[in-house]
Amino acid sequence: MKTAGIIIIGNEILSGKVTDINSPYLCQELRPLGVEVKQIITIPDIPEIIGRTVVDFSERFTWVFTSGGIGPTHDDITVASIANGFGIELFESPLIMKVIRNYHGDKMTSAHRRMAMIPEGSELIEYAEGRGPQLQFRNIFVFPGIPEFLKIRFSAIKERFRTTPIVLKQIYLKADEGVIAESLDATQEAFPELMLGSYPKVSGSDYDVKLTLECRDSTYLEKAFDFLYERLPEKCVLRIE
Repeated sequence: MKTAGIIIIGNEILSGKVTDINSPYLCQELRPLGVEVKQIITIPDIPEIIGRTVVDFSERFTWVFTSGGIGPTHDDITVASIANGFGIELFESPLIMKVIRNYHGDKMTSAHRRMAMIPEGSELIEYAEGRGPQLQFRNIFVFPGIPEFLKIRFSAIKERFRTTPIVLKQIYLKADEGVIAESLDATQEAFPELMLGSYPKVSGSDYDVKLTLECRDSTYLEKAFDFLYERLPEKCVLRIE
């Protein structure tokens, strides 16, 4: 099973000045690819915290996605913090320098040049002509914090993450959660590999509860679905998707 951890980096997120939309986007994209996001964390622009968190996530998940802190300003410290966390030196990438020079020309500054410093052992993924390559260090993909840029970069490389898909069934019910709780408990106990969710809807819909059943094995999913369906109160199922 392929798993992922998402690290959102930035004081602006923690202070509420900016709303994080990158982690929901990545979750929505990774799920259909078969990658299960196991943890999302938002951390400040503090080098020790960034380094420690990235090392921890790298050890626990198949893939790690960071967002934020890779520009030319004082608080763009993500890449250096990752290198420090792993005890790796930085070097100036000729490929990134070429892109920076082509883009900025005579207006290139030393601050722009710092953006070409990457950890030794990194892989640069060229995803579009004329654009800076995507940085991968070990199993960590370092993305910009600007949502539009992150989406462009991720969409160009997302197929490399595709694995055994997660199959989904949804059941819409006209029933209270308390009425179906025992049926859900019995199903989860009988099918421990099933990812079973129950989501009540307060208003604005024709249903009271949506159940989601997810698994990587379609046969296992069908058996779990039949088991649950037989235990639901009569006439409470509105539709199945």
